[in-house]
Amino acid sequence: MAECQNEAIRAIEAQQAKVEPRSPQWMVGEQLKDICRMEPKSAELIAQDLEKESMSITEAEKKIKAFADKHKTGNFSCVTPAEAENILREFYGLPRPDEVKPVAAPAPAKKMIDLSDFL
Repeated sequence: MAECQNEAIRAIEAQQAKVEPRSPQWMVGEQLKDICRMEPKSAELIAQDLEKESMSITEAEKKIKAFADKHKTGNFSCVTPAEAENILREFYGLPRPDEVKPVAAPAPAKKMIDLSDFL
């Protein structure tokens, strides 16, 4: 894992230490760590944003809660993992997974064929 990914995960874990384990804020941290592990570019952005109090996991959780409250049915509200990820990507300004171009492996070197080998 790249250093920027480790840095982002450490920043998330530092904020998670300030909230109850398995709380909504803590779960936001878990989802962000998953994104960091898969996307080094996103990890860089998250690490930078977490330095600001207004971009903390607690503030991100408030955005998810607002979405849940807005889409409440009776006494029930739910946010799917995909919806939560979209909210987090928007909040932190992260690219969508389909916008991230995978790093292509270098093409193998072409070998020259010596026709005299066949004679």
